[in-house]
Amino acid sequence: MTMPPPVRSEPGPAAQTPGRPLRLPVAVVLAVAAGAALLLALPPYDLWWLSPAGVALLAAAVHRRRLRAGLGLGFLAGLALFVPLLDWTAIAAGWLPWMLLSFAQAFYVGLAGLAGAWLSPVTDRWRGSWPLLTGLIWTTQEFLRDRTPFGGFPWGRLAFSQGDAPVLRLAAWGGAPLVTFVVAVTGGALVALAWRHWTRAGLLGAAGFAATAVVLTLAPAAVPLTAPAGASTTVAIVQGNVPRLGLDFNAQRRAVLDNHVNATLGLAADVAAGRQKQPGLVVWPENSSDIDPLRNDDAAALIQSAADAIKAPILVGTLQRTDVAGDFYNVGILWRPAGAGPDLDQQYAKRHPVPFAEYMPMRSVARLVSDKADLVRNMLAGDRPGVVDTGAAVLGDVICFEVAYDDIVRDTVDGGAQILAVQTNNATFNEAEARQQLGMVRLRAVEHGREALMVSTVGVSGFVDAQGAVYGATGFNTAAVVVRDIHLDGPRTLATRSGIWPEVSIVFGTVVALLVALPLRRRRAIIDSGDVTGSEER
Repeated sequence: MTMPPPVRSEPGPAAQTPGRPLRLPVAVVLAVAAGAALLLALPPYDLWWLSPAGVALLAAAVHRRRLRAGLGLGFLAGLALFVPLLDWTAIAAGWLPWMLLSFAQAFYVGLAGLAGAWLSPVTDRWRGSWPLLTGLIWTTQEFLRDRTPFGGFPWGRLAFSQGDAPVLRLAAWGGAPLVTFVVAVTGGALVALAWRHWTRAGLLGAAGFAATAVVLTLAPAAVPLTAPAGASTTVAIVQGNVPRLGLDFNAQRRAVLDNHVNATLGLAADVAAGRQKQPGLVVWPENSSDIDPLRNDDAAALIQSAADAIKAPILVGTLQRTDVAGDFYNVGILWRPAGAGPDLDQQYAKRHPVPFAEYMPMRSVARLVSDKADLVRNMLAGDRPGVVDTGAAVLGDVICFEVAYDDIVRDTVDGGAQILAVQTNNATFNEAEARQQLGMVRLRAVEHGREALMVSTVGVSGFVDAQGAVYGATGFNTAAVVVRDIHLDGPRTLATRSGIWPEVSIVFGTVVALLVALPLRRRRAIIDSGDVTGSEER
C-alpha cells in the first residue's frame, strides 16, 4: 500500500528551510577576491578600507556551504592573501619554504571559512548576529595563527592593515585583537547588508547594517589619544646599509659594521659643526655588527670609537657567540661612550627566534625540503623582556619579527619602557616586508601610548608618534641617519593594562557561538532530510 506524501505545514521562523548558497563558481571567485582585497589592504598597498570588504566577500562565499566547502573556500582565500604577501621569504629560503609557509597560514583562514559555514544556521535565524559572529571568527582565527605551530606567525593580521584608518585608535583600548575584531564586525555588517531581502522589513534591517558599518569605520576617529607629556630626548637612528642584498650578506659582516661606524662618525662631525643636534642616544639595527664585539677586539674598538665620537650610548645589534659551537644569541647591547664600553647589564637577547630561519626544528626533515637548511644556525632564546635603560631613556627593545607578537611588546611596557624600539634587518628580504613591519610599529605605538622607532640595516627606518604617524622614513637599500626628539613615557593605556583578556574574552565568545549552532544544525538536518527541494549545500 502506497502511503501519500506527508502534508507539511508552513514552517515557522525557527524552522524555515533557508535558500541556497551562492553558486559554487561564484563562491570561488568571491573567495579569491576576498584574499586579494585583504592583501591590498596591507602594506605596501595600504588600501585599508578593503579589509572589511575582504572579510565580507569570504563570509558570503562560505554562507550555507557544507563544512568541507567552507574550509576549502577559506583556504583558497588564504592562498590569495599569503602567497603574494609572503613572497619575500623566497628571497632567503627559496620557493618551497615560501609555499609551505603560505599554505600553513592559509589553513587558518580555511578554519575561518569552516566556522562561517558552521554558523550559517545561526545567521539565518538571527541575521543581526552576523556582524558579531564574523568578528568572533576572525579574531579567534588570528589568536590560533599567532600561537601555533612553533609559537605562531602573526603576519597579515587585519589589525596590521589599519595604519591609516580611524579604527587604529582603538588599539589603545584593546590592542591588535580589538582592531581586528572591529574590522571583521564591519565586514560582517557589509555581508549582512548585501544578503537582505528587499522587503520593507528588509530595508529597515539593511539600514541598520549600513549604519553599523559606517559608524564602526568612521566613529573611532573621535577616540581621544593622550600623547606622551613627559620630557623628551634626542635619538638618532643609523641605517648603515649593506654592500649588497641577499642571503650571503653575513659573509660581509665587517663591511656592514664599517658602514654603521662611518655613518655614526659622520653624524658626530655634523654635531660638532652645528649642523645636527647632539643625540642622547644612538640606535643601530639588528645585525649591525655580526662580529661579536665581546669576543673580537677589532669590532669592539670600532664600536667604541663611534660611541666616543658621538658622545652618546649606542644600542648595537649584534650576535653573541657561546662556548657551544653553532649556538648564539641575537642581542641588542648598550655600548657606552668615554671608553666605558659594553654595559652587560643593559642588553636584550631576542626571545622569539624564528623557526626554520633562525633555528631549525626537525633539521633532518628540513633538509628534505630545502638545501639551505644547514645554513640556519642555532639561535637561542633570551629569557627576559627587552627593557634597556640607556640613561637618556628606557627603551622597550624588540628585534625584527618580534614586533608582530602582542605579548613581547607589551612586556617591555610593563617593564617600564618609555620608548618602543624595533631593531631589524631587512637585507635578506625586500621593501614590502620592511613596510609591513613598519605598519606593525604604528599599531604598537598607539596600542601602548608610546613613541617608537624602527631601525633597519637597509630600510625602511623611521620614527612613529603615539598617534601612529610616521616621521623621517628612509628609503630602501640606502644609507641614512635620522635624528628626532622623542617624548618619553606616556599614558598607561587600557590595552596595556588589560593585557590578553580582551582577546581571551573574544575567543570564549567564539566557543559559545559554535556550541549554540549545534542544535540549530541538527534541526536543519532533520528538516533537510524530509525536504527534497531544499538547498543543495548546507
